[in-house]
Amino acid sequence: MTMLTRTLYQALRTPALYRKAALPRMAALYSSQGGEPVVISEKDEVRVRLEPIKRAGETLENKRARLVYQSRKRGILETDLLLSRFAAKYLSSMTPEELEEYDALLDELDWDIYYWATKNYAITPLPERFKDSKLLAKLQDFSENKNKEILRMPNLHSN
Repeated sequence: MTMLTRTLYQALRTPALYRKAALPRMAALYSSQGGEPVVISEKDEVRVRLEPIKRAGETLENKRARLVYQSRKRGILETDLLLSRFAAKYLSSMTPEELEEYDALLDELDWDIYYWATKNYAITPLPERFKDSKLLAKLQDFSENKNKEILRMPNLHSN
């Protein structure tokens, strides 16, 4: 059992007083954002953010393929549908800078992306780094589904 698993297990099985001591320890070991440990705890909800993998020397073709996969396999159906359809429509025409921004967006939590895309800032406030994002504005416009299409996962290959 890893230290993270052991600490999380103990935190969830013990009174709130212990959780307050255990969760910061767990965060210090296994999460970082900008080099600083991060844990958000409301009631019994815990979010742990891990530093994204740095990919040096990745070709644009490999990056697009990875972003297609990451757009399709989020884990939450609403975000899967939204991002996979967005990627199918726009990913092939994105500039390298837009690909970098989209890659950074995909490093965020699923529900955060969904709420930002649907402009539901009351639940998840929009971070400063995305306030002037043209890419997020395009995603928000796309999420309105103005043609009222029935949403299905797009084909993986356009053959």
